[in-house]
Amino acid sequence: MSIFQGIILGIIQGIAEFLPISSSGHLEVVKQLFGLGEVPLLFDVFLHLATLCAVVLYFRKKIWNLLKILGRWISRKPRIEAEDSEDFISGTDVRGRRTIVAVILTTLVTGVIGVLTSKLIKDDVISIKVTCAGFIVTACLLVVSSIIEKKSASAKRIEEQKKGVSPLQALFIGFMQGVGTLPGISRSGSTIAGSQLCGVNRSAAGEYSFIVSIPAILGAFVLELKDIGEMGSVVGAAPIIAGCAAAFAWGYISLSLLMKMIRKGKLEWFACYLIPLGILGLIFF
Repeated sequence: MSIFQGIILGIIQGIAEFLPISSSGHLEVVKQLFGLGEVPLLFDVFLHLATLCAVVLYFRKKIWNLLKILGRWISRKPRIEAEDSEDFISGTDVRGRRTIVAVILTTLVTGVIGVLTSKLIKDDVISIKVTCAGFIVTACLLVVSSIIEKKSASAKRIEEQKKGVSPLQALFIGFMQGVGTLPGISRSGSTIAGSQLCGVNRSAAGEYSFIVSIPAILGAFVLELKDIGEMGSVVGAAPIIAGCAAAFAWGYISLSLLMKMIRKGKLEWFACYLIPLGILGLIFF
C-alpha cells in the first residue's frame, strides 16, 4: 500500500465513519478499486481508532462530565443536581448514571451480536453485492426512523426523554449497533435510527451513538491485535500514520456536520445517496 492509498482510505474512513453511510462498506469498495484485498482488518481498526480520537475531542465535555459522575457514584459522594436542560446525556447526575448503565448494556448486547456474526459470517463469503445491499438497508432504517421520530413527538414523550436513556432503550440500541456490524450497514446510522425508534431525543440519539462507539471500537481493536505483525509487513508504517491522520481530521469535520444535520432532523437525506449507490453496486459489481 502506498502513502497516497493510505490517505485516501483515511479520508474515506473519516467521512464515512460518522456520516451514516457505512465506513466499512466504503472502505471495502475502495480497496477493491485499488486492488488491496489483502489488507488486514487491523488496518481498518487503526483508522477507526483515529476517528475515535475525533469523537473524544468533540464530546470531551460530556465524556468528562460522565467520568466525574462515575467517580462520585463509585465513591458514594452526594449527587449534584444542577441541571443542564439541553443535555439529556450528562445534564444531571441522574441522567449521567442512566447513560453509564445504558452504555454498559448497549456494549454487552453489541458484543454478543458481534461475536455471533463474526462466527457465522466469514470474510471470504462477503461479496461487494452483499455490502451494496447493506447500503440500501441502512437507507431504509434512516428513512423509517426519521418518519417515526417526527410523527411521535408529544409532551409526554418529551418529558420522558428528559430522564435520559433507559435500560430497555439501551438494550434495543445495542441490538441495532450489533446490526451495524453487518456488511454495508452503517454503525452510526443503525444506532441513531435505533435510538430514534425507541424514543430517544434526536440530538441525544446522535450524542449517545458516538459515545457508545468508544467501547465498541476499543473492543474491536483488542480483538484484532493478533494481526499487528502481519499488518506491519503488508501495509507499512508510513501509510498507517498518513491514513490515521487523514481519518482524524476528516472525521472531526464530518462529525461536526452530522450533529448539525441530526439536530435539524435531516438524517434521511443520506438515503438519497445510499439507495442509488447500492443499486449501482448490485448492477455493476
